[in-house]
Amino acid sequence: MLDIQIRNVQLSDGTITNIDVSGDSIVSVQPEAKDARKVIEGSGLIALSGFVDLHTHLREPGAESSEDVLSASRAAAKGGYTAIHAMANTNPVADNPVIVEHVAQLGKKAGYVLVQPIGAVTVGLAGEQLAELGLMNKSRAKVTVFSDDGKCVSDALVMRRALEYVAGFGGVIAQHAQEPRLSKDAQMNEGAQSIQLGLTGWPSVAESSIIARDALLAKATNSRLHICHVSTKESVAVIRWAKEQGIKITAEVTPHHLLLTDDLVASYNPVFKVNPPLRTEEDVMALREAVADGTIDIIATDHAPHAAELKEGTWNEVAFGMIGLETAAAIVYTTLVKTGLIDWPRFEEIMSTKPAQIGSLDTQGQIIAVGNKANIVLFNPAIEHIVQSQFESKSSNSPFVGMSLAGQVVGTIFNGVSTVENGKVQKLAGLDA
Repeated sequence: MLDIQIRNVQLSDGTITNIDVSGDSIVSVQPEAKDARKVIEGSGLIALSGFVDLHTHLREPGAESSEDVLSASRAAAKGGYTAIHAMANTNPVADNPVIVEHVAQLGKKAGYVLVQPIGAVTVGLAGEQLAELGLMNKSRAKVTVFSDDGKCVSDALVMRRALEYVAGFGGVIAQHAQEPRLSKDAQMNEGAQSIQLGLTGWPSVAESSIIARDALLAKATNSRLHICHVSTKESVAVIRWAKEQGIKITAEVTPHHLLLTDDLVASYNPVFKVNPPLRTEEDVMALREAVADGTIDIIATDHAPHAAELKEGTWNEVAFGMIGLETAAAIVYTTLVKTGLIDWPRFEEIMSTKPAQIGSLDTQGQIIAVGNKANIVLFNPAIEHIVQSQFESKSSNSPFVGMSLAGQVVGTIFNGVSTVENGKVQKLAGLDA
């Protein structure tokens, strides 16, 4: 008997079929109804490969009041994710094999998603001495992506050495593109709004200049470069140019940069304070087009939870960042699919297939086909909903609360285990028992 059969569900190519799951794998994709221990009615739903997030802040170790691996894993599952990459800016920093293995093990115990650690590029995120890149890659965590996210690797020589080092084992450096001197004390996008509001401006060139420099370094070292949270039209132009030169560059955009603009900062509501900052409507449109034409490769949430006290106070005082795992799919559907900019195969590519490839996750991002792992998300495009303030995340610093979005994740299957049913996260064995 099958463990799970998803009946009458639509695949990304438009086919209506049944998906049969036994153990952790898909054993058949066919139109016949069969007996199964769990039957999921998929009429009206889209079945896609489980989403993969290349950019998630789990906060553990060191800031568990904001988030921990378990709560982030539950939030990810609710958002349709079956794999998340844990950023290295923890306390202590994930700059050595011990910490990355610890984070990976916490993910295994939670059991909701694959938690793949990202290693720091430099020791302590200080930007001076390379971290133990090779040892982290050889560890049980098998780290292939390295980033000092939260800080830019601003020293060109350090960045070049990092690119040279990871090229030896096929790794990738994920750069937080923010030239520190050009963005010193910056609080929001530089422009008419920043002048009017009396907040220090954050110029677009602070981002695009680092991308241009690092693209040339990636070309010189024949190494892989990934650009985190692209936010401006100028950055898009640089990335497009780099790809035309054959440089091994990929890029991500966050859901919030596809929807929100710097006009919202006029409220001085700290929930809109994020790094990089919200940009102009023109930037938002350029980012959407860049996803549609392939210049930007993937969607990544930059899920950045903060305990309430860290987001309370005046704008200049509070922390940068917002949560995004549980709302990402709906925002991408609302801004890109429903508007006709992309179709379902491209949606699946940017949310699942391509981020898994960049992160070298062999069992993730696989199309729904016989023999592949049963990592599946069920999405209902017909649901219109108002985002509520109750999240699986420990934190609630979401700018989308009260907003109306189209589409919603209603089911998630991770390695053959149904983690989300009817939009609700299920209780699992292990830490969540």
